[in-house]
Amino acid sequence: MTDATIVTAPPAKASSPTRSALADIWRQFRAHRGGVVGLIVFTFIVTAVFVGPYIHRVAPNAINIRDKNQWPSMAHPFGTDNLGKDMLAQVLAGGRISLAVGITAMLLALFLGTLVGVVSGYIRRLDGPLMRITDLFLALPLLPLLLVIIMLFRDTLRAAFGPETGIFILIVFVIGITSWMHTARIVRGDVLAVKSQEFILAAKSSGMREHRIILRHILPNVLSSIMVSATLGIASAIITESALSFLGLGFPSDFPTWGRLLFDGANFLQLTPSRVLWPGLAISLTVLSVNYMGDAIRDALDPRALKH
Repeated sequence: MTDATIVTAPPAKASSPTRSALADIWRQFRAHRGGVVGLIVFTFIVTAVFVGPYIHRVAPNAINIRDKNQWPSMAHPFGTDNLGKDMLAQVLAGGRISLAVGITAMLLALFLGTLVGVVSGYIRRLDGPLMRITDLFLALPLLPLLLVIIMLFRDTLRAAFGPETGIFILIVFVIGITSWMHTARIVRGDVLAVKSQEFILAAKSSGMREHRIILRHILPNVLSSIMVSATLGIASAIITESALSFLGLGFPSDFPTWGRLLFDGANFLQLTPSRVLWPGLAISLTVLSVNYMGDAIRDALDPRALKH
């Protein structure tokens, strides 16, 4: 009796490799042309404002009266202001401050909005009071409120932290505490929809603690709304800071931001219009690119787009 030879067949290859969630999100993001263009423009602006000073080695506050009010040239690609300061150097320096204000204020507003939205949507007894507080903040005239807060606390914070750091803390704080309401309402709506799902009920039945349910199940399922709010929050914060600086209530004149450069160049619009062209163009491109990125992120994180 001969032993039968057992031939083991090679394992069958998968018809298509399993793609990760990040790969699917990136594929959906790349399908949004506006988002890709926005990402390229925003990356270019961020790279320019942080790397540009190492290439264009001109101090933004260097005064040269003999070169005042010049149009763009090889020596001064963006021209000069009424004191002979190089506008390219000022736009690059102002971009760092404007982006820092926008990102920091967005993080503060995002934290407050997410906290209020999650707590309001998950804990029923706190839903009413928190939403009434949110409605109260939404009903306030924000620009006059910002002006009053800045006028009341500007000198105190400048004396405590210095003229630049003090006004930075104040502007970030006032923008952050007046920009969280829309995020809170959006997150609350998503939490109300998610907490009624079967996997949340199963987690509660298994004895999982409430904070673990929020961290492991609620937050990951509202992440898309939080990410969209983050991108829109950066644009909103940059515009608000520019408006405050344009009104003369932002950073001091020797600490340029894009809004401050617009404010300083408004009186010289007919003499050297490029003074307001470049910072205005920087603000517009940054806000537009961030908004397009937000639209692309929203579409990429849409669960219906990830289903095949």
